[in-house]
Amino acid sequence: MQKRWVIKPKNNVKKTNKLCSELGVNAVIAELLLHRGIETYQQAKHFFRPSLDLLHDPFLMKDMDKAISRIEKAIGNKEKILIYGDYDVDGTTAVSVVYSFFRDFHSGLAFYIPDRYLEGYGISFQGIDYAAENGFSLIIALDCGIKAIEKVKYAKTKGIDFIIGDHHLPGETIPDAVAVLDPKRSDCPYPYKELSGCGIGFKLIQAFVQKNSMDMQLAYQYLDLVAVSIASDIVPITGENRILTHFGLKKLNTNPNCGLQALINLSSNKSGHFSVSEIVFQIGPRINAAGRIEHAKDAVKLLISKSLAEAEAYSTTVDDQNTLRKGFDLKITEEALDILDNDEVLKQRKSTVLFKADWHKGVIGIVASRLTEKYYRPTVILTQTNGHIAGSARSVLGFDLYEALSECADLLEQYGGHKYAAGLTMRPENVPAFQEKFETVVQNSIKPEMLQQEVLIEAALNLADIDSKFCRVLKQFEPSGPQNEAPLLLTRNVQGSGYIVGNNHIKITIRQDGSAPFECIGFGLAAYIDTINAGHKFDICYTIEENNWRGKKNLQLNIKAIRY
Repeated sequence: MQKRWVIKPKNNVKKTNKLCSELGVNAVIAELLLHRGIETYQQAKHFFRPSLDLLHDPFLMKDMDKAISRIEKAIGNKEKILIYGDYDVDGTTAVSVVYSFFRDFHSGLAFYIPDRYLEGYGISFQGIDYAAENGFSLIIALDCGIKAIEKVKYAKTKGIDFIIGDHHLPGETIPDAVAVLDPKRSDCPYPYKELSGCGIGFKLIQAFVQKNSMDMQLAYQYLDLVAVSIASDIVPITGENRILTHFGLKKLNTNPNCGLQALINLSSNKSGHFSVSEIVFQIGPRINAAGRIEHAKDAVKLLISKSLAEAEAYSTTVDDQNTLRKGFDLKITEEALDILDNDEVLKQRKSTVLFKADWHKGVIGIVASRLTEKYYRPTVILTQTNGHIAGSARSVLGFDLYEALSECADLLEQYGGHKYAAGLTMRPENVPAFQEKFETVVQNSIKPEMLQQEVLIEAALNLADIDSKFCRVLKQFEPSGPQNEAPLLLTRNVQGSGYIVGNNHIKITIRQDGSAPFECIGFGLAAYIDTINAGHKFDICYTIEENNWRGKKNLQLNIKAIRY
C-alpha cells in the first residue's frame, strides 16, 4: 500500500536560530526540538538530561494523603490487604510493584487478577466476594476501577474499603472509595496526566516512602517494571513518563527484576541493550500471553519472584503460553486474510468486520491490529464465547472508532474503549446487521485521506549532514515512543544496491551525490529491490538507529517508506 508522505511545517525561523545559538546544534536538531515543544535552553536541558529530582511530588495527586493514611492504618491494625489489578502488562506490573513493595512491611498481603474470560475487565463481583470470604478489609485496585461505581458500593456492604489507582478517563461520577487516584479526574491538580496504571502504583509507593522518611531507592528499585508498563501500554513518553522510562531502562539493562531477567534470558536480545521497542516486541507479549491463554496470575508470580531460580520456573510457563498465543495469532490472521482476499465485495469496503465462532478470544485484538495494518481501514474481529459474540476493534489515524460504535449501539450489548481501540459484545443474531451498519457508518463519516497510511516526516536533510555529532545528539532524544517518536527524516535522490532478507525485507547500502555509504534495513519493502538494484534514484524516509548485533554496534538507517 502506497503511503501518504506529509512533511511537518517548519517552525518560526527566529525560534530555530535562537535554539541553534543557545545549544550549539544545527537547524535540523533545533527543528526536532521545537516539534516537541522545547523552545528554551532550560527545557532542552531537562529533555536531554532527565533527572529523578524532576519527578512531581506524589501528594499533588488528589486523595493521595487519604490513600496513604488508610494504608498506614491497615498496616498498623494488621488488616488483610488485597492488591487487585487488570490482566494486561500494565495491570500485572502495577500489582507486582505495589505487592513487592508492601510485602516487606506487611504480612497480611495478597494479590488478585480477574480471569479474562470468566470475569472480564476491571473490578468484578467475584473478586470482591473472594476478598470478603478471605477476610480482606482493604482492596487497592490498580489500572482499573475508575468507573466501578456499583462494585465499590457492593464492597462496602461487605465491610471492604477501596483505594482506586487508575489512569483511564473517569465517567461523570467518581466511585465512593476511600481514595481515588487518577490524574485525569477533573478535580485533580496533578501536573502530569498521562501516567500508566503502573505509574500510579509507583506514585503510591513513592508517597509512602516520602511520608515515612524512607530511602527513595526503595521505590526506585521498581522503575524497570514501570518502564515495561509505559512501553507496553503505549502511553505518551513525555514529561514524567520519559523520566521514569529513562531510568527504568537503565535498571532493566543493568540490574533487572528477577522476573524480567528470566524473560530477557528467553528473548533474542541478551545484550543488556533493551529499548522501548524491544520491550514492546519481546517482553510485553510474553507477559500479556499469560492472561490471553491461561491466567495473568502467572505473570504476577513471575514478576514478584525473589530469585532467578524461582522466576525461571514461571518464565518457562509464560513463554510456553506466548508460543501458544503466537500459534493462535498466526492461524487466525491467515484465516481472516483468506476470507478477505477471496471476497471481492469485502475487499471493496471501507471497513472490515469478520466473524468466526471458534476464533480464540485472547488474540482477536492482535488480529484486528494486523488486519488494520494490511488493509488500513477500521476493523472489527468477532468470535463467539459463552453464548454471546465478543469483538475487538481497531481504527486508523483520525477516525473515531468509539463514535462509530456509538452509532451502532442499538445492536450491541456493551462496548467501551477509545478513539483507536475498543471492545464490544452483542447477541449472535445481530452479527449480520452489525456488519452492514458499521460499514454504512464508516462510509458516511470517514475521509478519503484517512484510508491511506500517513508518513509524518519531521525534517529533510542530506546524507552528508548525518555526522557523529548529529547522531550523538539524536541518540539523546531517546527513549522514544508516543508523542516523542524517533524522528522520521527525509532524504531525496539516493542510489543504492542490496538484497532481500527473510521473506519480505531488504538490506541495502545507499549513497547520495558521492556521500559516504550508509547501511539500511527496510522491513516489508522487498518489492522495491529490483528497481533499487537497477540504479534508479529514489527518496527515503527513515529513522536513524544503532544496530546492536552480537555485541557489534553500527549506525543504521531504518527505512520506513520509499518513493520514486
